[in-house]
Amino acid sequence: MFHAIGLAMQDEASYICQSCGERIVVPVDVSAGRRQRYVEDCPVCCCANVLFVEVDRRGRIRVDAEPE
Repeated sequence: MFHAIGLAMQDEASYICQSCGERIVVPVDVSAGRRQRYVEDCPVCCCANVLFVEVDRRGRIRVDAEPE
């Protein structure tokens, strides 16, 4: 599941933890590229999620998550 937040130049987005279902807001370093993939532990349940970040041409950020 993914959630897009905000308009151009946004530097955070959210995802739903695949283990506990909590909505987690994460900072996004848009200078790291338009497509990013990294692992982050959920701050609620500590389970690892693989995050897929996409930044579109307007600067909108989309984050998709799946369990590691």
